[in-house]
Amino acid sequence: MIVNLLIVLIVGSVVGTFTGLMLGGLVNTLLLAIIAGILATLIAGTVRNIRIPQLVSIYFALDTSHRVPLPVIIYSAIASLAGSAAAVQVAEKSGFTTSVAITTLAGFFAGILMAILIIVYHMNQPPTGRAGPS
Repeated sequence: MIVNLLIVLIVGSVVGTFTGLMLGGLVNTLLLAIIAGILATLIAGTVRNIRIPQLVSIYFALDTSHRVPLPVIIYSAIASLAGSAAAVQVAEKSGFTTSVAITTLAGFFAGILMAILIIVYHMNQPPTGRAGPS
């Protein structure tokens, strides 16, 4: 499970970096960070859903809980808006002025939020204490 989450973080950061390299200077920093965050979320979710099953079949792993449902990816894309705005604020306070640094942070924060949503989705429900339907 940890390796799967690291894949999400690394892919999110790389996608954010390439978004900054391609679109840097064309749009303002907040819009650039939002674009990078949403692209990082969608591509990281796609890579995780496509690549991880292939790796599982290659390495014969026993854990088959590798798929992320589409609603989790959509919720992650919505949460990446907040992560992208946070990346812009962190970059401003840290003194990062380049678009690549801002979009890398946006992709990383989007990956963190997606990893948190994946963890929450796979958590077991706590027992309610009721014996049956009421």
